[in-house]
Amino acid sequence: MGMIVFFMQCGFAFLEAGAVRAKNTTNILFKNVMDCAVAGILYWSVGYAFAFGDDAGSFIGHSNFFLINLPADKVSFYFFQYVFAATSATIVSGAMAERTNIYAYFIYSFVMSAIVYPIPSHWVWSGKGWLASKAPWDDVTYMDFAGSSVVHAVGGMGALMGAIALGPRIGFRNFELNKNQRIRGHTIPLMSLGGIILFFGFFAFNGGSQLAISNPGDGQAVAKAILNTVLSGYSAGITCVFFYKIKRSNFSLLMCINGTLTGMVAICAGCNVVEPWGALVTGFIAAGVFMLVSEGLFFMGVDDPLDAVAVHLGGGVWGVLSAPFFARDDGILYNWNGRSFQILLWNFIGLLVIIAWTGLLTGCLFWGLRLIKLLRVDRETEETGLDSIEHGEPAYDLEILHMNSGSEPAKEFSDVKAVEIPRATSNGHDNYSYYLQHRL
Repeated sequence: MGMIVFFMQCGFAFLEAGAVRAKNTTNILFKNVMDCAVAGILYWSVGYAFAFGDDAGSFIGHSNFFLINLPADKVSFYFFQYVFAATSATIVSGAMAERTNIYAYFIYSFVMSAIVYPIPSHWVWSGKGWLASKAPWDDVTYMDFAGSSVVHAVGGMGALMGAIALGPRIGFRNFELNKNQRIRGHTIPLMSLGGIILFFGFFAFNGGSQLAISNPGDGQAVAKAILNTVLSGYSAGITCVFFYKIKRSNFSLLMCINGTLTGMVAICAGCNVVEPWGALVTGFIAAGVFMLVSEGLFFMGVDDPLDAVAVHLGGGVWGVLSAPFFARDDGILYNWNGRSFQILLWNFIGLLVIIAWTGLLTGCLFWGLRLIKLLRVDRETEETGLDSIEHGEPAYDLEILHMNSGSEPAKEFSDVKAVEIPRATSNGHDNYSYYLQHRL
């Protein structure tokens, strides 16, 4: 299961690469690859110790650094938790795409993998953390089976802080029309491939959180988590498609992808305890949450190229709050007693603390980097493209892009202004109505 969850990094890479402009493709792929590397080393050295160290208090673990004295039968558990840590860090890179200084990226990736993510995971999943064991009521514990808050709200809140501190990309604000405008990515097929890989990965992400398969009942628990992931995810995706159709008169593939991901994020918290009908409702409401958060951030001028905040923070918050309502044995809709409301209150308190923890640390980090002018690239680099300036490895051969344009190939991405690409029409003739300037 852990290896399938790791494959989600490929999904994130494709989704993010398609959502940015061609001139920044190498840069976003580089960050996705480096997320795996940075998290792998840091979670081995300190992250696992902070999260799951054998010697631990209610706030943080403090043993098994570098996996020293870790029993051999727990190494597989380390790997599964490592890929969760890498996922949380990757969420942030999407919201900060196309304008982040590469050194700032390394710094925040380090902090997310080593500190920001491991400590909330200790609170919830170690068995010794305060959210798991210190509720003021008997038999009440924090309900987040697969990480709606621990992984997704943490990553989503970090993404929000990063996007706000960075400010919008050049071109996001149309000053002539005095309004914001969305900057579209350069390849929908790549985004579609990434989205489908992420759907596949979520089945292991949620099902694998059972952490076992050989004990009595494990198989049923895994199957239930996967079934609920299917129902919540795709009910959200379908709902988003038709909401968008009503609003804009188009069937949007991208809304389907992001809506489905939001539904899968939302069901993480309760996928092991919710009945199928509850998963369906969870996904339906998750679609509305996604659209409200996405449009709200856009209206307020927060530029999130991937809608990472709407998907992960919006979906994560709704997931943690919905689980106490729909849980089969302890949920409010089944019991309507004091204990079920206590679970909801404890989830609410824990969610607020996790968001505040992440917001405080990442906010201080990003505004500190901004203060010393290390957070964002300069205007020339942003306009030219990070691929050429920071990597010297453009993702695409400009000669091929210009092959049918009748013009000389541009030496840099910044030289490309308006290149016509022939598109076949229904009568077989070429149509020159599409231009590359908004994709490059």
